[in-house]
Amino acid sequence: MNLEKENLSLREAQKIVLLSQRLPGVNGAGSATNATLHAIEHLGYVQIDTISVIERAHHHTLYNRNPRYQASHIKELIADGKVFEYWSHAAAYLPMEEFRFTLPRKHAIATGKQKHWFKQDDSVMQWVLDRIKNEGPLMAKDFDKKGVKPGEWKTAPKKQALENLFMQGDLMIKERVNFHKVYDLTERVLPPAIDTTLPTEKEQGKFLVKKYLQTNGLGKLSEMTYLLKNTKPAVTNALNLMLETGEIKEIQVDKTDYYVLPESLELLNQPLSRKKLKILSPFDNLLIQRKRTKEIFKFDYLLECYVPQHKRKHGYFTLPILWDGKLVARMDSKADRKQKILDIHQLTLEQSLKKTEAFSNALCIELQSFLKFNDCKGIRLHRTVPSSFKEEFESSYPNLIV
Repeated sequence: MNLEKENLSLREAQKIVLLSQRLPGVNGAGSATNATLHAIEHLGYVQIDTISVIERAHHHTLYNRNPRYQASHIKELIADGKVFEYWSHAAAYLPMEEFRFTLPRKHAIATGKQKHWFKQDDSVMQWVLDRIKNEGPLMAKDFDKKGVKPGEWKTAPKKQALENLFMQGDLMIKERVNFHKVYDLTERVLPPAIDTTLPTEKEQGKFLVKKYLQTNGLGKLSEMTYLLKNTKPAVTNALNLMLETGEIKEIQVDKTDYYVLPESLELLNQPLSRKKLKILSPFDNLLIQRKRTKEIFKFDYLLECYVPQHKRKHGYFTLPILWDGKLVARMDSKADRKQKILDIHQLTLEQSLKKTEAFSNALCIELQSFLKFNDCKGIRLHRTVPSSFKEEFESSYPNLIV
C-alpha cells in the first residue's frame, strides 16, 4: 500500500536540519567540557583536519556547537576515556559510548575482507606491535632509528604498519603531542566497562540509520552510507524494517525523497535562532556532503585550497557563513598569528542575500567572538563581492578594522 508522502518546504527542511545539527550553538547547562562531550556524542563524529590557516577544523566545528569551547577539551576527554580517534568518513574524534560500532570496519580490515590503502607487511606490523607492547606508547618518530640497522627500514613502512594496526583495531591513539599521534595497545587505552561485542549486521544498519537521522534531521540512503564501505546492504535492510515498524517515515522535499524520524518533524514547532550568525568550517558536519548542501540549502560550495590558484573564484580557504537559517556568504580567511590579525582576503555575499545591513550587524557580532577564538585582535578586510559592501562594513565597524 502506497501512503502519500508528507511534503516539506525547503525552508522547513532547512530548519529541521539546522536544529538537528544544533546550529547555531547555545550555552548549555553544566561544565564547558561536558558541553563539548555532549556535542561530540550528538554529532557522532567530528572530522580532524591538519589545515591550520585558521583554528583547525575539529576545534572550529565544536566551537560552533559550544560557545564555551576550549581546545583543551578534546585532550581532557581523550584522557578521561570519553572520546577516541578513529575513522568515520575521514579521520575523526568519536564518542567512546559508540566504540563497538567501529568494530565491523576493524574486523573487515583485520580479516582481509576490506582493503586498507596501505599494503600489509605482517612481519613489520608484528615488530611494531611488539615494541609498543614492551616499551609502552610510541610515536612514529620513535621508530626512525631505534632497533633498526642503518638502511634497513625506510620511514614509509613503519608509518604504514602503525596505521594498519590502528585501522584493524590492535592499536589506539592514546593522545597527541604537538599534533603527532601517540599509539598504544587497544587494551591499555580502552576504559574497562566499554562494550566490545561485534554488532550484528542488523544492529549496525539500524545504528547507522538512526544516528544519521538524529544528527542530520533527514537523509537518503546515499547520504547515510557516504564513504562508509560495505554498509549499503545493512542500511538498506534497516531502512525497510524501520519503515515497516514506523520508526522512520518517508517525506518529500523539493521533489526529492528523504527519510526522517517522526520526532524530528516535531522540531518544526521549535524556534530557530535566525538572527545569530555562524562562520563555519569547510569540514563542518553540516557541509561535508557538498551535493546534499547544494540540494537542501541551494549553496554550491567548493573548498578551493585543492584548486590551482589561477582557477579559484572565492579563495584558498573559504568559510561558509550561516545566517537567517540559510548559507548566505563565504569568507576566505587566514589568521596572521604573529600580528594577531585575521586577514579576510575575500568576503563574497550570495546574490540571494538582500538584507545586507542586518547581515552586517550579525557578522560584526560574530567576528568579535571569532577573533578571540583565533587569538586575533583585529581584521584586515581586503576585498568584498560586491565591492560596495566593503565600504559599508568598514564605515560601520571601524573598531574591528586595522
